[in-house]
Amino acid sequence: MQDAAKFARRVRRRLGFSQAEFANRIDVSLQTIRNWEQGKRCPTGAAKALLKVLDKAPEAALAVLH
Repeated sequence: MQDAAKFARRVRRRLGFSQAEFANRIDVSLQTIRNWEQGKRCPTGAAKALLKVLDKAPEAALAVLH
């Protein structure tokens, strides 16, 4: 679970977003972001896929999400 926490944090930081900004951009609660980054919960399903897309093609993913 620590790897998922590090991955979520790394993706957010690479994009230059605060936790609140990131939550808003990907339409999840701030608490969800905090839980991911603290290793309390792991992103699954669509959220996990979205993080992978944000990691590999951030410009395209953000353009679609905006």
